[in-house]
Amino acid sequence: MFGLVFGILILLAGIIAMIFFSIHVVEEEKYEGEGWNKKVIGVEKTKPLKKFALPVFFGALFLGLLITFFGCICNVPTGHTGVVTVFGKVKDETLDSGFHMKTPWESIVKMDNRVQKETVELSCFSSDIQEVKVTYTLNFQINKAAASQIYKTIGKDYYAVTIAPAVAESVKVVIAKYTAEELIGTREALALTIEQNLDEQLLYFNIELVSTSIEDIDFTDSFTNAVEAKQVADQKAKQVKIEQEQAKMEAQYNKEIAEIQANAAAEVARIQAEADLTVQKINADAAEYTGKKEAAITLQALAGINGWSVVSSDEGINQLYKPDGTVVTDAELKAGVESLIKYYYTQTWDGKLPETYMGDGDVSTVIIP
Repeated sequence: MFGLVFGILILLAGIIAMIFFSIHVVEEEKYEGEGWNKKVIGVEKTKPLKKFALPVFFGALFLGLLITFFGCICNVPTGHTGVVTVFGKVKDETLDSGFHMKTPWESIVKMDNRVQKETVELSCFSSDIQEVKVTYTLNFQINKAAASQIYKTIGKDYYAVTIAPAVAESVKVVIAKYTAEELIGTREALALTIEQNLDEQLLYFNIELVSTSIEDIDFTDSFTNAVEAKQVADQKAKQVKIEQEQAKMEAQYNKEIAEIQANAAAEVARIQAEADLTVQKINADAAEYTGKKEAAITLQALAGINGWSVVSSDEGINQLYKPDGTVVTDAELKAGVESLIKYYYTQTWDGKLPETYMGDGDVSTVIIP
């Protein structure tokens, strides 16, 4: 619009200048004679500027048209949306980034549609009336398709008009639902609740919430000192409890170790006793076996010396029989044993007679020549 008005003004100025140059008359007196005889003989009218009239007009026309032409093009920067207005009235159409042609009476308002960041510091109160200072950051952008509607209803300063009050309200309302102590441990849930409330409010104004974050939550010094003191007390209580649990575990461990050692000692004693009993049984079995073996050898020798035979029954009992098949009697067995003893004696005698022997009442020495 400015280009059109400025171009028309230049064109009008050129026309006026052309008319002025065309009608401007200069009167010049004409003289006759010289010196003291010089006399005015008439007045001559001239238009010395007339030759500049057309150049000035065409120059003004060219300059006016050029300014008007540049007033018919516009450039929308990257990351912006152009809102078209005609004499202040907003049209529904919008322009994307780049060069565009427009009528001279149209104006273009550039709306930033990039993601914008704002950080605010708010003073709030918790549900237990503790003062809390919150540093809150949000990233937002306008809806490109609704840029003309935003400009029509809110204007270019939409952050101050809608976003800032919505942020303050959402943060303060949510903070007031928690105690100061709860705010320390529910930061993530707190940020999510604020973002949900804020998102609903901004969507009504065609503003999209990209992301938010709670940068800092600060409390008064008195509350911070109280929290630190409580944490120290809690830590000491936990330390005492841990030490008690450790002592209890150590006592239980020592008890279990003692029980294990006692059980192990008892088991070792039991195993040793069983081992000793087994050894004794093995020794007894070995002695019994040895005795049985020697008895069997002796019985066979007894039977061999006397011409008897040994017959074993199913019960393991050995019985001596004579050649005629009759059982050896006790008298025969006694005589047979004497014969076996004599046999053993003769087998072990070295052929020498004893040098000393005992008789009835005196001792005699026999010398073998």
